[in-house]
Amino acid sequence: MKKAMMIVAAGLLGLCLTACGQSAETESTQAQTAAAETQQESTQEAETAAAEETAAAEETAVTEEASAAETSAETETQESAAQTEEAAGETETEAAEGYADNFAVDSEAAEAFAAKIQEAVAAQDLEALADLTAYPVYVGFPEESATPASREEFVALGADRIFTPELMEAVAGADLSGLSASMAGFVVSADDVPNITFGVVDGALAVKGINY
Repeated sequence: MKKAMMIVAAGLLGLCLTACGQSAETESTQAQTAAAETQQESTQEAETAAAEETAAAEETAVTEEASAAETSAETETQESAAQTEEAAGETETEAAEGYADNFAVDSEAAEAFAAKIQEAVAAQDLEALADLTAYPVYVGFPEESATPASREEFVALGADRIFTPELMEAVAGADLSGLSASMAGFVVSADDVPNITFGVVDGALAVKGINY
């Protein structure tokens, strides 16, 4: 009987040990699994953080590039505006200063002004010719000379008296491409006389005399 009890006790002990071993193995497996899951979660978190940092860095770089491009564009615009303003200032200065003398007038400017004289004479437009004239102006009529001191005095001479057939013919036949400067100015005429002379007055071109 005692021997049987010992056998039973031994069997129970073996069962207990087996159960304990399985329990320990299960706990170890669970611990390993939990550790693996924790490591995986840590890895995922690290990867997510790295991805977020990379995205933030790229966004910052794009923003900086855009800001730099905008700044560069603004700088170029300002420089262009400054250059335009400077060019306009130079043009205004040149216009204000005008021509120093008759010899400073280029051939194109002289020809363009002479063409205006031709147009006014051809149309017998005394008002237009008066606008091209500087005062006082010398008008050498065959019988006498006159020196109108103002536009009104010049217009008062009358178109019939100014636009004689001889003057109109001489001015119409003038070669404007062959104008040459002199101390007296430029002469618009097919012959020596009649003619209309113009030159620089206060830095600008103007009619200075009419000779018959």
